[in-house]
Amino acid sequence: QVQLVESGGGSVQAGGSLRLSCATSGYTDCSYDMSWYRQAPGKEREFVSSIDNDGSKRYADSVKGRFTISQDNAKNTQYLQMNSLKVEDTGMYYCKRVFRSWCWTLRPGATYWGQGTQVTVSS
Repeated sequence: QVQLVESGGGSVQAGGSLRLSCATSGYTDCSYDMSWYRQAPGKEREFVSSIDNDGSKRYADSVKGRFTISQDNAKNTQYLQMNSLKVEDTGMYYCKRVFRSWCWTLRPGATYWGQGTQVTVSS
């Protein structure tokens, strides 16, 4: 059973910081990628950040220079450090896990999402 559990969300004032965590379990010996997405009220879910297979980090233009992604492979956990938060960063933040290759009965590209953690930034 693949699970992802996000935590660390909350309410902060603009300029503040939060650190999100995403812990995953199930089939962790298989190859997979994890990333962060967010969804603001009334808007579509959008990409925030990810770490590629070669370790390179990608960020949405809107968060570059303010957010930092990292991961602890021993803990199967990915983090998103968010600094200089803006009101427009408000939304539900989701963690996504995608399997790169066959993993038992899971096909390449099998995708799982967490339940999300709410981030609210006030002015």
